[in-house]
Amino acid sequence: MDNLTHSLAGLALGELTHRLLPAEADPQRASIRRRLLLTSAAVASNFPDLDLIFTKLAPEPLGYLLHHRGHTHTLLYALPQALLMLAAIWLLWPAARKLLRTSGAARLGLLATTVLGLLLHLGMDAMNVYGVHPFAPFDPRWLYGDMIFIVEPVFWLALGTPLAAHVARPWLRRTFLALLLVVPLLFTLGGFLQWGSLAGLAAIWALALGLTRRRSERTALVAGVAAVLGFVLVQAYSAGLAREQVAADLRRADPAVRIFDTALSAFPANPLCWTVVSISGGGGDGGDGYRVQRGVLSLAPGITPAAACPFKIHGEDVGKAHAGLAWVWEERGSKARLQALRASDCRVDAWLRFARTPSLAGGHATDVRYGPHGSHNFSTLPYAAQAGTACPSPVPQWGYPRADLLGLP
Repeated sequence: MDNLTHSLAGLALGELTHRLLPAEADPQRASIRRRLLLTSAAVASNFPDLDLIFTKLAPEPLGYLLHHRGHTHTLLYALPQALLMLAAIWLLWPAARKLLRTSGAARLGLLATTVLGLLLHLGMDAMNVYGVHPFAPFDPRWLYGDMIFIVEPVFWLALGTPLAAHVARPWLRRTFLALLLVVPLLFTLGGFLQWGSLAGLAAIWALALGLTRRRSERTALVAGVAAVLGFVLVQAYSAGLAREQVAADLRRADPAVRIFDTALSAFPANPLCWTVVSISGGGGDGGDGYRVQRGVLSLAPGITPAAACPFKIHGEDVGKAHAGLAWVWEERGSKARLQALRASDCRVDAWLRFARTPSLAGGHATDVRYGPHGSHNFSTLPYAAQAGTACPSPVPQWGYPRADLLGLP
């Protein structure tokens, strides 16, 4: 997820933890505890992304692909991160240190926000098409949630509105509350959101603001967390339906097809629209062949046909004749060629430890989860032009997402 979403989730965690714990003896101690828990939760919810400093260990794009969401995004390395955070707070924050010496509630809250914040980061990153490998090094395989867009405004509105409504300075409070509506409006005008999605986001904003003013911030935050969890469940159910529809469409075209994988990328604030990338083989492709297909799917074509799904998200022209599933791009490949290229090119071998939906046309290796081959997105490796260059090092031993095509266990 984006770091704004991680930060808002962390701040909501810190605020709720503070309000659920027993009160401190005086307002000054309560103020220090609240700042402590908000800070620790927000930092912990972003801390694993410090692995971005390691992206210079390998040339582009391999540094980012191999080292972001790397070791700091594993359960094993969450422990030293937690200890480092706790030590920094103890050493660098005298007022917090004084409070922690005498307040069991503060100690419990700090431990909870630190541990839960780190786990929250891993859990949120696991929900999108990018994926994580949380059990490495014991199990280096990537896990993909395939259900939440990486920048999801539902999280902003549900969690950010109660937090913004509680800001003490009136001008700053009004500014934050206005931005929470203006930014989605700009996204809608820019073609990234549908107007129906904007209406739903505005309803979440109004409900959260009303609950904060008429009840309490705690009530509004609890309702916001419930809304986020409900949205995640809806997305998970919709992703299951999308996967079934893709499989049915592929089997109608070729009853003998073998579906290796279907990568699903959600649209923001929209459970009806999905970008789909399918990896399949067998049937008409023979024993060595496979195909990569990319398309746009609408689960409710009578309400939102595939052609009406926000163009700026999927980036491809979908003809108006396509109401449900529209395949807009396809590439056929050979397992033998892919395996030979991996064996002969160490850069491609390293790239294949990230690539889930590989395209190899035109001397460029591209993961088409992030756009069709011609888009040359952040995952694109110009392997033909860089043939013979030095091998990247170090290369983390993540599992190969396409081990099935590479003939690996």
